[in-house]
Formats: sequence, structure tokens, C-alpha cells
Amino acid sequence: MNIKKITNNNTEIAIVKSDAVCISDVQSALDFMMSVNYETGSRSIIINKEAIVEDFFILRTRLAGEILQKFVTYQFRLAIVGDFSGYTSKPLKDFIYESNHGKDIFFVSSEEEAIKKLDKA
Repeated sequence: MNIKKITNNNTEIAIVKSDAVCISDVQSALDFMMSVNYETGSRSIIINKEAIVEDFFILRTRLAGEILQKFVTYQFRLAIVGDFSGYTSKPLKDFIYESNHGKDIFFVSSEEEAIKKLDKA
């Protein structure tokens, strides 16, 4: 796991890149949040899609809801960067759409787009 901290318009953002899965369940998500916050002091995080277990994107597992609820509860903002076009589930597409119109959780295609979304605090 590689963590880089940037500041964009007074918003501190941690950019996490990993080839290995960093978030696989609720506990690993909590550990991830606290580790990133400890290392960077940031509560805004960008992570690549590959660092999240694939079950997260299957809504019937309820994993996405449980994990993202922890991010919101602990006042972290999260942008997940990746290609989501391969998912055909209408509920997942709706979930991504609704998340992207909120202020805490975003599903985006590029790091630049993630920075813009997290900067609109």
C-alpha cells in the first residue's frame, strides 16, 4: 500500500494505491481509515477500486452499506477510483449515482475527478 498526501485548496487528501486488497470487511475498513488518518492526518481518502474486495460491489452482500456507513459515521470522505462500467447491476448503478450526488462517498474514473469531488467540502 502506497499513501501520498496532497493539499488542494486547503483540503488535505490521502491518495492510497494498492495492488492488494486493503478493505475486505468492516473491521479492515476501520483499520484502513485509522491507519491513513494516523499517517497523513487526512479524513479525505482516494483509493483505487482494486484495493477493495469484489464482494463490496455486490450489493446483496450488504458489505458496501456497512463499510460506507463507517466512513460517514467517523466523518471520513472517500473517493473510489476505477472503471465501474463492467458492472451491470441496476441497483449498483443506482447506488453509485446516488453516492456521487452526495457529499461523502464518490465513485469516479480518475484521480483528478476524485480530487475535485473531495475538494468541494
